[in-house]
Amino acid sequence: MSSKKELLLKAFRGEELERVPVGFWFHFVRPEEKTQGLDNPEIFQKNLAGHRKFIQEARPDFIKIMSDGFFKYPSSYYSDQIQSIRELEKIEPLGPNHPWIEQQLDLVREIRASFPEELASFYNIFAPVSYLKRWFRKDQSRGDRELADFLAEDPLLLSRVLGVIAQDIASLSQRLILEAGIEGIYLSTQTIQDQRVSGQAYQAYIEPSNLAVLEAANQVGGQNILHICGFEGASNDLDLFKDYPAQVFNWASRHEGLSLAQGRQLFKGRTVLGGFENGPDGLLHRGSREELEEETKRLLAENGTRGLILGADCTVAADFELERLDWIRQAARL
Repeated sequence: MSSKKELLLKAFRGEELERVPVGFWFHFVRPEEKTQGLDNPEIFQKNLAGHRKFIQEARPDFIKIMSDGFFKYPSSYYSDQIQSIRELEKIEPLGPNHPWIEQQLDLVREIRASFPEELASFYNIFAPVSYLKRWFRKDQSRGDRELADFLAEDPLLLSRVLGVIAQDIASLSQRLILEAGIEGIYLSTQTIQDQRVSGQAYQAYIEPSNLAVLEAANQVGGQNILHICGFEGASNDLDLFKDYPAQVFNWASRHEGLSLAQGRQLFKGRTVLGGFENGPDGLLHRGSREELEEETKRLLAENGTRGLILGADCTVAADFELERLDWIRQAARL
């Protein structure tokens, strides 16, 4: 029988399996702590301990390592008071040895050192535009309005700023694969949630920074997952991502109205990940064991068993009962 790592990588390649792998992931820090981990040993240790406890109790098929604590790109130009993209005209990369990168490498090394068996692991990376949006995230805004304003003001400069951020995210991704031993990255991206930003504008000025990160990870042998985030009501034009050079695709299938089977066609036969809604009122959280087993069997019957990994649309709530993961995993045996 294949090890869990072999099983997962076979699924990436669309090969025949003895069972379909299953994976869910969680945050391990409070929401406000997600951006406060740089030079903060307490949050670092909290994230590390959360991963270790989860791995010990759940014995998962693979690990998506959460970048909790490092959600904010720490440019010296950071300010939520920026009114014009021209204020970022002189932004420069952090450099591949910046503490924000080094500390994430340390986190991943320590988490991987706690693996009790051979597991494939993927590190959570945000698209450059998502890091930039987070500078402006407040109760009344998730940064989309500001990005749309910047795009209208000077699209070429915005694209260059995103390219600078992409250099650092690419460096982080490559070092994680080459030095920390992960299999690849889980790149989380999303279209701008503002009607002023067309698909054509997204592809022309924002997409190049996404591709720069994925291509950098591919260059060093990464096996990478593209997450098209439909969480918190965000909607995406999935067609914009169909040619991205990722090995696996994950999206909110019900929210976006595109089933896993339809997604496999859109993404040209590549492996798909998902099937279960991550919301607290969905079947994943509220369904009985029998209901979850039935849904698992339905997903397998509808999608086949090759090129399929069962999981959720996005991160699962912290109060998720881990035995539910095992119900699904047992039902996924062929």
